[in-house]
Amino acid sequence: MADFEGAISGYYRFDPERDRLSTWGLLEALRTTELLERFLPSAPAVVYDVGGARGAYALPLARNGYQVHLVDAWPPHVEAAAAASQEQPDAPLSSARVGDARELPFDDDSADAVLLLGPLYHLIDRQDRIRALREGHRVLRPGGILLAAAVSRYASTFDGVRGGEIADPEFDVIADGDVRDGVHRNDPEKHPGWFTLTFFHRPGELHDELADADFDDIQLLAIESAAAYATNSDRLANATYREAVLRALRRVEAVPELLGASPHIMAIGRA
Repeated sequence: MADFEGAISGYYRFDPERDRLSTWGLLEALRTTELLERFLPSAPAVVYDVGGARGAYALPLARNGYQVHLVDAWPPHVEAAAAASQEQPDAPLSSARVGDARELPFDDDSADAVLLLGPLYHLIDRQDRIRALREGHRVLRPGGILLAAAVSRYASTFDGVRGGEIADPEFDVIADGDVRDGVHRNDPEKHPGWFTLTFFHRPGELHDELADADFDDIQLLAIESAAAYATNSDRLANATYREAVLRALRRVEAVPELLGASPHIMAIGRA
């Protein structure tokens, strides 16, 4: 993966994935889980979770009967996922290993589904992202499904407005660069909360990358949409409110005019 000895590894040394999806990233987790339930084939299908980090999605999928193989470029993530897998001995991961999304350690036509819920973030060069997507296509059986997440080109702008960081001249320079060329450049040692070296997609770019990797039936859906900037984990703890939010997001998830306003976009394609 892209330079895990530099800014990216510096960011992940803070272990941001430990509780992100249960705190400030809860809406992302709820919506991603919902989309997985909607698009994945039935268990016991074979799922490759590429860039699966600590197993936030892989472990529940294994508990639900899927044969899940986790790959991540950051060894501490793989170690954490393997340890958590041992804690569910009746439904462990099928494997957990260090690997590169651009060169998967799997045979051709061996998976029913491939998840790329992080690798496209840190592959800055388009050709590297195409390589990762083509690897996903290679390992999928005919008719297999890919779910690939991307960060929106405009995420830092809207998030900076919400949190107030946009008034910081250093952050404003970063957000301006994001909009200009899509490359989010931040030193996580100086500003750990401002993410790390990342590519921020326009929706059309994401669609075209899947098409160039020979995927068919491509769909783009907003994961959180603009609701990411209007709610938080405390409010989402209320079941009635949470279900109302999720219901509302389903209504607007595919509206083209709103896709770029979502911090994360899910691309779905079929091999």
